[in-house]
Amino acid sequence: MKLFSTILILAVCLKASANDISKINELKKNAEIAFKHQQFDVAVSNYSYLIDTLQIYDEESIMNLGHAYYQLNQKNLAQSQYQKLVLSDNEQLKSVAYQQLGALSNDPKTLEKAMSYFKESIKSDPSNKDARYNYELVKKKLKDQQEQNQNQENQDQNNENQENQDEEKKDQDQKQNQEQQEGDQNQDQENQNPEDQQQQDQENQEQQNQEQEDQQSQDGKENEKEGDQQEQQQPQEGEDNENKDQKDQQQAPSPSDKMQEMNISEEKAKMILEALKNSEIQYIQQNRRKPTKRKESDKPDW
Repeated sequence: MKLFSTILILAVCLKASANDISKINELKKNAEIAFKHQQFDVAVSNYSYLIDTLQIYDEESIMNLGHAYYQLNQKNLAQSQYQKLVLSDNEQLKSVAYQQLGALSNDPKTLEKAMSYFKESIKSDPSNKDARYNYELVKKKLKDQQEQNQNQENQDQNNENQENQDEEKKDQDQKQNQEQQEGDQNQDQENQNPEDQQQQDQENQEQQNQEQEDQQSQDGKENEKEGDQQEQQQPQEGEDNENKDQKDQQQAPSPSDKMQEMNISEEKAKMILEALKNSEIQYIQQNRRKPTKRKESDKPDW
């Protein structure tokens, strides 16, 4: 009974295994046909199911899946498939994987990386002519790029040096022009003829005279202004004197007061004044009677 059961299990397993192998072979065949007819999306679908779902590790299928991704321009997925094969024991397959990695890195920014991949491809399979050709091509590109960068750096340096030289020359020219202008002015002054010099001196003298006249005129105006102020002050002083005289008159004693002080009566004062008046009249009459002596002169009266 036990023997029968064991035989039955083996039969079932063999049948299942045969079915899996048949399915695997069918998937591989369909993927290869699709890849051959450039139906890369169908090829990717079959290879992915075979490798990822059924967990079948087949290096040839992995390589073809990478090629299908590469043709669909899905470079990151293609690179991940090629990276799986760099440790392969199949040197030719490993050489192709490195070659494809170099092709994916063939970019101006990653030329050194691409050259390194192509170099490893040649080491894995020295007969790989495509890898050797790509290596030399990338090597030349890298050299040209380095020379171009160096030339650009030199050009930038030359441009900077030229700008500095131009700036220095400009400053030097400006300085020379300024010195030349100053020299020309000095030479013009030295070469000025006597007549021009005399005319210039005369103009300077006239200007000085005019300034003196203006100063004198200004001084005269100031003097007139001071005189007007003095005239305005004189009436004020006259008024002050008049007020003073009036005050003196008010303070002077009257004739009656004076007669009282002298103990003279009014009648006696009148007699004295009458006598003084008669004496004055008599004196005047005597002076009229005296003849005047004519002065002797050789000159006529006229």
